[in-house]
Amino acid sequence: MNAPSTYGLSTQARNLQWLLTDLVEEVPGVNSVAVVSSDGLLLLSSDPVAPDTPPAGAVPAPARPTGPRGASAGLATIVSGLGSLTTGAAALMDGGTVKQTMVAMEHGSVFVMSISDGSLLGVHATPDCDMSVVAYHMALFVGRAGHVLTPEVRSELRQSMENTP
Repeated sequence: MNAPSTYGLSTQARNLQWLLTDLVEEVPGVNSVAVVSSDGLLLLSSDPVAPDTPPAGAVPAPARPTGPRGASAGLATIVSGLGSLTTGAAALMDGGTVKQTMVAMEHGSVFVMSISDGSLLGVHATPDCDMSVVAYHMALFVGRAGHVLTPEVRSELRQSMENTP
């Protein structure tokens, strides 16, 4: 996993990065994770490490986005867009607050879960992941991170992501 350095970050920000790293490394099938602020800015991320050779018979993956944050910027955009779309749909249907969104695709899944104050947790997972296990671990992350993701910590994380090469 390629993650921004935690050097110079507050204890709360380092703990959030640790929780994110744990989610990626401990939950089978999770490719990458992004935490996005209510205004769509990337706060925390993990860039997936592409395997050297695809498994036999696998469909070649599309080229990963390049740039300062690799695939994380793309996942953050998707998470923000899905969050906006589902919030609008819930408002039109008088559905209340959106708690979780899941999109199952032929070659993967995307999960989006509300954290707090409009912040979102997004996960890109493999098609064969156990969706209930991924959702459970996302809920654990949200429960642990929600009270820590204060405006001050969000600002610190934004600054950290902007300074990541």
